[in-house]
Amino acid sequence: MFLTSSGPILRRKQAALDVQDLCGLLTLHWQIGGRTVFKHHFTRIDQVFLVWGWVTACIFVTAQFFPIGWTTQTVLWSALTLAGAVAMTRLAWFWVRIERLRWLIYLWSGLMLAGVAATAYGIFHGVGFLLINLCPLWLMLCAVGYLFMGLGMESRSFLAAALIHGLTALTLVPAWQFLTTALVMSGSLLLFACVQWDMRAPIEPDMLSEEEIAFNQAQQTLRQL
Repeated sequence: MFLTSSGPILRRKQAALDVQDLCGLLTLHWQIGGRTVFKHHFTRIDQVFLVWGWVTACIFVTAQFFPIGWTTQTVLWSALTLAGAVAMTRLAWFWVRIERLRWLIYLWSGLMLAGVAATAYGIFHGVGFLLINLCPLWLMLCAVGYLFMGLGMESRSFLAAALIHGLTALTLVPAWQFLTTALVMSGSLLLFACVQWDMRAPIEPDMLSEEEIAFNQAQQTLRQL
């Protein structure tokens, strides 16, 4: 069972990538005076994590430190969240189709829409219970998403993220709850974008050509060396 696997939960990014990971690959190579300062590649799934990482950081850091009206923030952040859902779908669709994980798009889109709807309802209608629990609400929504990801993808790293988000939701300090939420949510997303997380073994894709399947098999062999 994957929960008893002895392999690492997180490790350095793998270099031998499959077809679905090479599609839309983003490589950043920053140099100063001919010396490499930063070099990293980001698959489209990594890019999804980056998008949501910056979205959540903007939302919760602003709520903690900037005196912007709640109504204005609700409109702005609802639009930003919906834009993030659209970007997620566009970036991840090819990968989730190949990996037969389309349900991930539906899962996270549904959770984000539910969060936006609950937040907007609480603020526009002055529902006290929702207003004082916005951060726990979003942390628990993320915990649910990571839980289903962990179980569906057989990933201990996402199960660990679910546990961290859930525990944070239950132990927030009111004075710093927005900053804490930003650190946990954005920090987890940016971490997943920069490292290799564990998941189930590759499946036999039904959308790739024979040449692409052979290429993926060769890449898998390289990763096992």
